[in-house]
Amino acid sequence: MELNSFRDVVELVGTCIDAAGVAVTVIGMVIATLLFCAALRTTPREDAYRTYRQGIGRAILLGLELLVAADIIRTVAVSPTFRSAGVLAIIVLIRTFLSVALELELTGRWPWQGRDGASSRGAASTAGG
Repeated sequence: MELNSFRDVVELVGTCIDAAGVAVTVIGMVIATLLFCAALRTTPREDAYRTYRQGIGRAILLGLELLVAADIIRTVAVSPTFRSAGVLAIIVLIRTFLSVALELELTGRWPWQGRDGASSRGAASTAGG
C-alpha cells in the first residue's frame, strides 16, 4: 500500500487507532473473563461478578475512547465537510452517552462527581475553615 498523500496517511492512522480500540476492548474482556473465572474459586460469586462487570466496563470505555479519537482524526483531517462533521457529532454523542452510562453503572456516581464524596468534602473544608 502506497501512501501518496497526507489524506492516505491520516486514513491509515485512523484505521490503526480503530484497530487498537477494538483490540483493547476484546483483550480487556478476555482478561476480565479470565480474572472472573479465577476469582470464582476464592471470592463470593456476587463480588466476583461485580468485579467482572467493572473489568468489562473499563475495557469498553477505553475502547470507545480510542474509537472516538479515530473518528475525530479521520473527520477533521480527511473529510472536513458539514455532513461528515454532523455524522461525527452524532457518533460522539452516542458514544459519550454510552461512556457516561457505563461510568454510572461501574462507580454508582456521575463522572463529574468526586471519588468517595471528595468534591463535597473539599467544599465543606473550605466553608468550615
